[in-house]
Amino acid sequence: MIKRVLIAVAALAGLGFLAVVGAAYLIGFKQVSAWPPAESVRPVAEKDVSRAERNVQQLEKRMTALLPRGLYIVIDTAANRLYLKEGAKVVREAVISCGSGVVLEEPGGKKRSWVFDTPRGEFSVKSKITNPYWVKPDWAFIEEGEAIPKGLEDRIESGTLGDYALGFGQGYFIHGTLYTRLLGRNVTHGCVRVGDDDLKAVFKAVPIGAKIYIY
Repeated sequence: MIKRVLIAVAALAGLGFLAVVGAAYLIGFKQVSAWPPAESVRPVAEKDVSRAERNVQQLEKRMTALLPRGLYIVIDTAANRLYLKEGAKVVREAVISCGSGVVLEEPGGKKRSWVFDTPRGEFSVKSKITNPYWVKPDWAFIEEGEAIPKGLEDRIESGTLGDYALGFGQGYFIHGTLYTRLLGRNVTHGCVRVGDDDLKAVFKAVPIGAKIYIY
């Protein structure tokens, strides 16, 4: 059905208003409206349909050429899904957790605040880390109601990020989680949490430089 609609749309570019009516008739819209009268509708010429089909094929080739080379990652932050893809093919689908959207403000009248959103846009895998440890930022201690430590050694926490982490810039990672029961919900501070099996598969599959698309 989608291809027939595309063909009809392509045909419209050269046929004007009457072609609009004819194309709508061909794709099944004649039941939707009683206007215009059936006798006023002109069928689309076979040559115009052929030309429209060629235009659709050209558009499909151009769209295919725009797809990234090799494996890449697509993340749907609303549905909390990660897709490992190769071309148009989905190689693996995973339930994940993305940013909560919560705003944290530093107490005591200070001006610092943090928004826990997963960034949207086009990124790439910048680092691959096994057995990663977390260097807790200031907001982590503020959120827990603890004093912010002065020494780096007091910020390091192991085991929190799982066995693997894929960095994609600005301190954001695709990593594991201890809270697998929360997968599928927007609960993170901006990173993307993935279950162990899915994370391992994605980590081993994608190389440094692989594209990541987040929306």
